[in-house]
This record gives sequence, C-alpha cells and structure tokens, in this order.
Amino acid sequence: MKVLKFGGSSLADAQRYLRVTEISTTTHQTEGAAVVLSAPKGVTNALSSLCEQAAANEDYLPLFIKLQQTVEGIAQELSQELPDFAVQSVSEYIQSHLSSLKQQLEGIKLLGCAPDEVAAGILSIGEYISVTLFSAILSAKGIANRIIDPVQYILAEGDYLDSIADVALSKARFSDVVTDGSQLLVMPGFVAANEGGEKVTLGRNGSDYSAAILAACIDASCCEIWTDVDGVYNADPNQVENAVLLDKLTYQEAMELSYFGAKVLHPKTIGPIAQHHIPCLIRNTLNPSAPGTLISNEASEIWTSVKGISQLDNITMFNVAGPGLKGMVGMASRVFEVISNANISISLITQSSSEYSISFCIQSKDAGKALNLLEDAFALELQNQLLDPIEVRHDLAIVTLVGDGMRHTKGLAARFFSALSQARVNNVAIAQGSSERSISTVIEAKRAKKAVRVVHQNFFSDRHTIDVFLIGCGNVGQELLAQIARQQDALLQRNIQLRVYGIANSRKLLLDAQGIDVANDWQSLLNDSEHSFSIERVHQFVNDNSLVNPVIVDCTSHAGIAAQYVEMMENGFHVVTPNKKANTDTMAYYRKLRKTALDTNRQYLYETTVGAGLPVIDNLQKLFSAGDVLHRFEGILSGSLSYVFGKLEEGMTLSQATTLAKENGYTEPDPRDDLSGMDVARKLLIMAREADLTLELSDIEIESVLPAGFAESCSIDEFMQQLPQLDADFGARVEKAKAENKVLRYIGSIEGNRCKVTIQAVPASHPLAAVKDGENALAINSDYYQPKPYVIRGYGAGGTVTAAGVFADILRTMPWKQSAH
Repeated sequence: MKVLKFGGSSLADAQRYLRVTEISTTTHQTEGAAVVLSAPKGVTNALSSLCEQAAANEDYLPLFIKLQQTVEGIAQELSQELPDFAVQSVSEYIQSHLSSLKQQLEGIKLLGCAPDEVAAGILSIGEYISVTLFSAILSAKGIANRIIDPVQYILAEGDYLDSIADVALSKARFSDVVTDGSQLLVMPGFVAANEGGEKVTLGRNGSDYSAAILAACIDASCCEIWTDVDGVYNADPNQVENAVLLDKLTYQEAMELSYFGAKVLHPKTIGPIAQHHIPCLIRNTLNPSAPGTLISNEASEIWTSVKGISQLDNITMFNVAGPGLKGMVGMASRVFEVISNANISISLITQSSSEYSISFCIQSKDAGKALNLLEDAFALELQNQLLDPIEVRHDLAIVTLVGDGMRHTKGLAARFFSALSQARVNNVAIAQGSSERSISTVIEAKRAKKAVRVVHQNFFSDRHTIDVFLIGCGNVGQELLAQIARQQDALLQRNIQLRVYGIANSRKLLLDAQGIDVANDWQSLLNDSEHSFSIERVHQFVNDNSLVNPVIVDCTSHAGIAAQYVEMMENGFHVVTPNKKANTDTMAYYRKLRKTALDTNRQYLYETTVGAGLPVIDNLQKLFSAGDVLHRFEGILSGSLSYVFGKLEEGMTLSQATTLAKENGYTEPDPRDDLSGMDVARKLLIMAREADLTLELSDIEIESVLPAGFAESCSIDEFMQQLPQLDADFGARVEKAKAENKVLRYIGSIEGNRCKVTIQAVPASHPLAAVKDGENALAINSDYYQPKPYVIRGYGAGGTVTAAGVFADILRTMPWKQSAH
C-alpha cells in the first residue's frame, strides 16, 4: 500500500476534499491506499486561539461560532455535491465534539489556563472531524473504508503536545489492520497515545510525522506528502524569487533542510521513513500531474553539490563563558544536561577552541525558561566568578547551506561567507557538521531573508539583480529611465534583472515593492506620492523587501545629495553618479568617500563626471594602477563649451550659441555653471585627484567666459536675457583669433602640480582646434605615453550619452559569481 498524507491547505473547502478523494481513490484502485489527514485549513489555529482566549478570560464565542460555521459549511456543501453523503450523522458528530469543546473551554476559563493533557485533546479535534468528513465521502461513493484511531495504535512518549512515537512498539499494534487493499484506510494525523492511554499530539504540523509512522508500521511501498507546492524547493519560494524545484533529496539532506527551517516537511518525518527505507514523495494537491520531489537513498543527478538553503527563525543564542570552563571536565555536559532535562531542543552548538566559552541556540520561546534553569544550576560558579554572567542574544536566525556533495566540492564555505558578506551580514556564530553535509551561520533575524536571497543567487542562479533608486528626474534622469525601459528584454537575455524601485525629485519620492514600470506614466505616480526622499526611508524599504543589490543613482547636480554619499554606502547602497560635487568637495571628504567604499565593500562609480559617456576615469585608473605617472594633460572637458565655441567659430554670437546649447540639452540646467568655467574646473580637479594630486577647488586657476560678477544673483531666465550684453566684446575676441588663423577653445590643463582653465586661441594645426559640436578631447602625456599622448575623443555632452555612461556604471555594480551546480 501507499500512504498519502494531505495537509490543511489541501482540505480548505468541500471542493478540496473532493479533489483529495479523487487522488486517493485513484491510488487505492491500483495499489491500495492509507490516507492521513490534517485538520481543515485554519481549524487547528482556531482551536489554539480558543484555548488562549478562554485561559485569558476573553470572549471566545465569536471565534467558536466562526469555527462551527467553517466545519459545518464543508459538510453542508458536500451534501449538495454528493446525494448519498450522510450529512446528518456527520453533523451530529461535529455537534457532539463542538459541544464537548465548549464545556472544556468553560473549564479552562475557570482554571485560567489550559492543562497540556486537555489541550492535546482540543487541538486534535480538527483531525477527527476531517477523517469523519472524508470517510463519509468515500462511503457516499461506495468505497469501502476504515478509520484507524491513532490513540489505539500509535504509542508515543514525551510532552502531551510534542511527543515522539515508538515505531517498533507501534508496529506490533498494527497486526490486526488489513493492508491487502480491500479497504481504504483513513487515519487522523497529529495524534498518538502515551503509555497511560492518554491522547497526545506529535507537535504542530505533525501530520507528516503521522504519515511516516503509519508508512513504517504497515510496510508501505511509498509515503506521499500532498501539500500546496510542487515539491521541495532549494529555498522558500515565498521569499526567494526563482527558487528551484528539486527532483531528489537523500534522507540526510531532507533531514538537514527540515531541521533548519524548510517548511515543506516536518523534521520528525524523516526518521521512520529513513529507518525503514521507505521512499517519500512530496506532491502538490493543486497540481497532481507535477512529478514532485523524491526523498530516498537515491541522490540527484542534476544538483550534485549544494541542494538548498534553509532559514530557521525565532532563535536565541546563549553563551556560557568564563575561566571555570577551561580544563574543567564535565562543564559542557552539565550545561546540556540542564537544557535536556527541560525538554528544550538545541538547534546549533559551537565552542571556542580555547574552551573558554560554549554557545548554543534554542527556540526563542524557551529562552526565559532556559536562562532561569542555567542560572540556578550554575549559581555557585556565577557567584564565585568562575563563570561570566550568561550572555543571551535574541532576535537571531540560522541560515544553513545543505547538500551531500558539499564535502567533495572545494571552496563552498568560502563562497557561502563571501555571499553573506555581499549581503552585509555579520556572522554571530558558525557551525559545520562533521559529515560536511551542512554549514550553518547564526545571524541577525532582520537580515536573514536578504541573506538567503543573496546566497541563493550566488549558488543557484545565473541571474544578476540590480535594484535601482534614482534621484533626479531632469534631462539625464529621464533619458536614463527611457534607456532602462528599452533595454529590459536585452538585459534579461544576458541574465540581468534590473528593476527601478524608487524615483525621487526635489520634492517627492516614489517607491514600489514590485518595481516601477518606467515605460509608462511614472511621472504622475511620483507627483501623487506623499513621501520625500531620505536615506532612512529608502534603506527601510530595502530591508523590508530584502533587496540584494541596491544602487542609488544621483542624476542631480545638488551638493546636498552629494554630501550624503558616505551615509548611502554605510547603509549598503552602491552609488553611481554624474554629479561632480562630491569628488570636488574638500580633499578630506574625497578621501572619506574612497575609504567608505572600501570599508563597506560598496561601489562608488562616477565615470560620467568628466567625459559623460567617454571612458575617461576608467582609463585613467587603469593607467595609474599599472604604475603610469602623469606628466601633462590638456583637453576640452566641457561638451557644452565645445558646442558653444564651435558655434562661435561658425559666426554665432555668444548668447545665440548658449541659447542653442541649452535648448539641445548640452548645458547644465543653469548655463552659468558652464560659462563660469566652474564645471570644467571641477572635472579638471577630479582628474588631478585621480592622478594623486592633493588639490582643492580653490587651487584651480579659472578664466571664466563671463566677466567677474556678471548676472550672479538673478534667475536663469534673467541671466539669459542679459547675456547679449557680452556679445560684442566676445565677438571681438573671436574676430581677433580669426585674423591670426586661429580659433578660440576652452581648455583645461594639468602640468606638474598646477591646474588651469583658460580660453586659448589655437592654430588650425593644434589637435584641439577641430574639437567642436559637443565633442570632448583629452590628451594624456605620461611615462607610458610620450612623446605622442594618449588621446580620448568623442561626444561628451547631452542627456543621451551621459545617461548611457551612467547606465554602464550601473551595470558595473553586479557582483561576480559562479553557479554551484
């Protein structure tokens, strides 16, 4: 026979019961079936809440009525579906049990607590109702069946609410159970009896365990656990996007995964089926055609190394330390004896090599009890300072990497902890079993979800994720979003998932946990937002949604935003920007930016601060990393002034050329930033600092296009109206250069420790004379490049090329990784 177990999610309503019946009878007709049922969905939780409400002297009647309506509703609906369904006898059975429940709740109310032996009976009511409903369905369909009461057959020991079955003694009791397939066997899960014949339960969600016990007791050919997912995934699919369904697990792998938090299988389930070598198949009631996951002695041929990542929540760690532990035989055994005698399960143990401390983890619900017992047991040692005060750390989780093949694969531990580092997770404690089948780390609970996602991405996915938050929706910002929208399909083909989760302007912040659709009307959504940008708000959003690779992109020219880059990196963000304000702040801030990036393992990328889309910074860094030394540099660093001076050469006035450059998006929002020479000076300072020159912005000699004090305090529109006042004087300079067969160019230069920005009249033979129409050109003379310089030339202005350069920097934030399977 096969044993089939169906959980509460498979028994949520009458239609689900009928589906379970169809699956069960199909199996029964071919092989014979024994079916183990949980309570209908939500019933056990309701029963538990009723006990709590009654014990607290609260009004439990509304919940009681809701419970009654749920189970009676299923019975009534089944009677409409099945003409021969014995609805009257089923309803009488339900009413009898609910009436008894009401009396027990009144008793609990008087006592002010629910004794465990009483609670065990109450919590199992749902399972008995469930098998009664199911047996009536089978009978209505003319299928011979028998209900097996586990109280008569399964012997267990331990707590009333969390007992362990004695499979050998239980198996002897099944001798009178006919297993020839003539009857479909039905048994409530979760329930057993102790030596005194009292009803006990096998722990919450213990119906899986019941199925494994039954399978062992009747020598089943297979134990099938039917649930609401297709099988066992390598991570929780509710938390990890792209979690992978596993085809096979060994008993040992399944034990490790379930023990450390995988929710598909109860940890106790593996023991009986592994001991009796009964294969276990995890299948989906809602998708019965799916093959499911097989748990047996057979290893997967697809996933040969790491099988999965599990997360165990609500963990508290105890650290028992002090000089009394060093060389004292029996101290460790005393610690664990105290915990064992209290029936508290230990999830993880680690000991320092100096024998100075022992750390272990337990479920947080047992922490208070454990601390009291330890302090009592070691009162003398604590009083005499042989032991330090017992340290207790709450709000922890255990993340575990599991796989039989791990012991044969080098470097997995290093990759595991490298991934945790990428997630900015601190390891509180580390443990690895001697079988090398698992590696566990204890971390802060608030970082566990993100840790699992990052580890999963590093070990199981070839897909890179980039989580973008854009500040600044001007020319460059809007063009960047348009480019991202156009490139989504191409990026996915390269296994890159880039999502924009946040967009901010000077007043508003738009956040969307599903990602913002940047191909549609995000502007109106931004305008309707009630929030404004703050690092704290965005950081909280990242934590709440466990984003793996958050990147803040600053497309403003705002000094206030640039001043927050250090805080952004400290909060786990990469920073990508064309904003020059940060790199041209004080030398102290410049150095702090780089140190913070190094300390936080975050990327700070600013390629577009000098050459827009040209790879200027990257090439400079590569040269200097290779030991090159800068001797002299000169170049046209402003695409906007390249455009303006080219138009002057063609006969336009200064005001006409500037207006046209502004209209075409070549200038900064305020053209004075360009014409003052300050924009070029900032770019020159960035390059000088890249060459290890210790300079401040005030050290740059600047010849401005504008006379000193010209239209400084007025608005941008007023400035543009006053600009024609300079046309005549500047036109004379153009004509003078033309008479000498020269053209005016705005050139930045570095020589020695001196940086200057000047308007120069250069002959037609000069390499910078032909640079116009928004082009940039840079000539680098160095140890490696002399006498002929290293020249970079191309378009250096405009929203399109700048956005493309920013886009390229965003893609550089992807961490390198290699798939593990």
